[in-house]
Amino acid sequence: MQKVTLVGAGGKMGLRLTHNLKNSDYEMHYLEVSPQGIEKLKEKGVSVSEPGKCIPVSDMVILAVPDVALEKVSAEIIPQMKSGALVVTLDPAAALAGKLLPRKDVGCFITHPCHPSIFNWEAEEAKMKDHFGGIAAKQSIVCALMHGTAEDYLRGEKLACTFYAPIYRSHQITVEQMGLLEPALVETLASTCVYVIRQGLEEVIKKGVPADAARDFLLGHLRIQMAVLFNELPGAVFSDAANKALQRGLKEFIREDWKKVFDADNLKDQIKSIT
Repeated sequence: MQKVTLVGAGGKMGLRLTHNLKNSDYEMHYLEVSPQGIEKLKEKGVSVSEPGKCIPVSDMVILAVPDVALEKVSAEIIPQMKSGALVVTLDPAAALAGKLLPRKDVGCFITHPCHPSIFNWEAEEAKMKDHFGGIAAKQSIVCALMHGTAEDYLRGEKLACTFYAPIYRSHQITVEQMGLLEPALVETLASTCVYVIRQGLEEVIKKGVPADAARDFLLGHLRIQMAVLFNELPGAVFSDAANKALQRGLKEFIREDWKKVFDADNLKDQIKSIT
């Protein structure tokens, strides 16, 4: 049985992982320093271990801590790990920023959830109650081996599929590709666009459109627009009028150089700002 230590087990992400790991086939140990986190773990029937006893014997250590804390936490944890062990992080930013303590005899595996797709045609109950993933709705994940062996990748992926379950599929990519996905694609670009759309909803409500009517109208149109743009409806296209409105919008409030968010130097700045 593989021994696994989850660092930051009582945090937002740690608690989600604990939900699946506490009943897994792994011999689990949990580390948490905040009183609130420790209390939340107790509510799940989980007790906190001592770092000096569990880290040196663990086959894998998961660092479920915020990006800004990874440099300090990795400097404390990784030196205690046994040779041949695997450190697992949940985001590529710290690794790409050079914030993880390097150690040649310890592998480094990075994984991140895709979250359940908006085109996840499962039972309504699973889809509506599990937007984040890890409970009922299937999600895909991305995985990257920063350094280590093929065996390191396989055991890291197996662990990730356990704590992110239920899984639709797992994608093996590079750390650099993961950085293009997050923060560049889904945070810097997509979150900004969705935020602006949400602000637009507030504007039409201020102008007198009933809130429920505006919300229903917007969310319904978003669904069909995304279905068309992401080829969920093969052969479907926007109407001529919708295309004219789209082209006008691109000219009026989308900068022509918006794709610079994927340029290497720009991406480095994004990662620096969040780590």
